[in-house]
Amino acid sequence: MTTGSGVALATQGLAKRYGPRVALDGLDLRVPEGVVYGFLGPNGAGKTTTMRILTGLVRPDAGRVELLGRPFGRGDRRRLFEVGALIESPAFYPFLSGRENLRSLAATGAPVTSGRIDELLTLVNLRDRAGDKVSGYSLGMKQRLGIAGALLSDPRLLLLDEPANGLDPAGIVGMRDTLRALAAAGKTVFVSSHILSEVQQLVDVVGIIANGRLVREGPVETLLREEGSVRIRVSPGDVARAGAALAGVAGAPAVAAETGPEGGWLSVRFDPGRADELNRALAAAEIYASRVEAGTNLEALFLDLTGSRPDVGSAGEPTPPPATGWRS
Repeated sequence: MTTGSGVALATQGLAKRYGPRVALDGLDLRVPEGVVYGFLGPNGAGKTTTMRILTGLVRPDAGRVELLGRPFGRGDRRRLFEVGALIESPAFYPFLSGRENLRSLAATGAPVTSGRIDELLTLVNLRDRAGDKVSGYSLGMKQRLGIAGALLSDPRLLLLDEPANGLDPAGIVGMRDTLRALAAAGKTVFVSSHILSEVQQLVDVVGIIANGRLVREGPVETLLREEGSVRIRVSPGDVARAGAALAGVAGAPAVAAETGPEGGWLSVRFDPGRADELNRALAAAEIYASRVEAGTNLEALFLDLTGSRPDVGSAGEPTPPPATGWRS
């Protein structure tokens, strides 16, 4: 596998078993450079296993990984100086301050200046608490410190597992702005998250996996347009005629009547940007919609493709022995 320039991360046929349980079953990903890539999947789909493989913490049973344009294997750990990672909950020395923890972490990798540490503490809004012991930090503060740790070596590729975990709404907005700025500066951000409403605002490209395999990948706007739907409400007595009129535009398999106490709703698999075409078809049949609304967002697309709801973490995946850190 040689992806060439323009691709920050790629996998081909990635497979991993834990005993009889399949965690990854031929996973293929392609992450362009300079984007925020959302890596999504239901609980136990293989997200955390994938991220452990990408950082050399777990060895795949089969398949190939390419990082920053070159093949990556277990013997290439120094290559991880170009990769920053925060996988699951960050671990720190509780009796050391935030600044001291970053200094300790910096000593394990590529050389880092003290100025870089202060710069990152400011970036994650911890400069005023940098001298406090981490034992007194909230979950959100520890998460922000973990992100600062992942950025120590000014990596070209950033791998983040649930980065918004423990953050309040203001912190989530700040996180979004920071990650978008990193991508705008040419870095690639690969982020796994269960907060789909936030992911939709944050990412450029999304990859959705289920049962260890990729089920859809592409720009968010393109996926939502291609998988779009429109909900239309008409008089309950007009549902049958409305369905026939809408099928003439969208095709019969794309139209379905919704059951429920309200009645009169039809769901049409159709680009929401072309909803006026559906409305004109109804008007031509002398049927008038009382309500028309877009029915697709990232959460709806996720549920449609995976048949399950996103969840925090990866409790359904077997857990290998714990790693000693999240940055090489």
